[in-house]
Amino acid sequence: MGRVCIKIDAKKAPITTKNFISYIESGFYEGTIFHRVIKNFMIQGGGFDCKMNQKPTKGEIRNESNNGLKNTKYTIAMARTMMPHSASSQFFINTADNNFLDYPQQDGWGYCVFGKVIKGQDVVDKINQVSTTHYGIHSDVPKNPVIIKKTTIQK
Repeated sequence: MGRVCIKIDAKKAPITTKNFISYIESGFYEGTIFHRVIKNFMIQGGGFDCKMNQKPTKGEIRNESNNGLKNTKYTIAMARTMMPHSASSQFFINTADNNFLDYPQQDGWGYCVFGKVIKGQDVVDKINQVSTTHYGIHSDVPKNPVIIKKTTIQK
């Protein structure tokens, strides 16, 4: 749907950014999809292929949600399960201000923000508007796959 550029914050989220960069450098994200889109909340990707097969990931990382960064519109954060330190490859881009995801949550943690979209907000907005459906046990899946074709790092 277009190009998105993200500026990551290695000072405030060193573990998370190192993990994210390692997935980019390995080519892991290429061919994955934004598999969960909840309008005016977030778009989530980085774990499934076009047939909703989950890709095998590296180990889970320590949650750095206590870094002072907030889940505001166009920020990128790590997706996780109910377990605070369960993030691996999946991430989401906030499409609204979601302060209820900030540190500290009831479990004492939050969702770790590690960067912000600096170009391509219009692309994020387009993805935010796609029609979704159910796919097996998954809900909020785009009817037409939104594929991550290429990932690169600019220094």
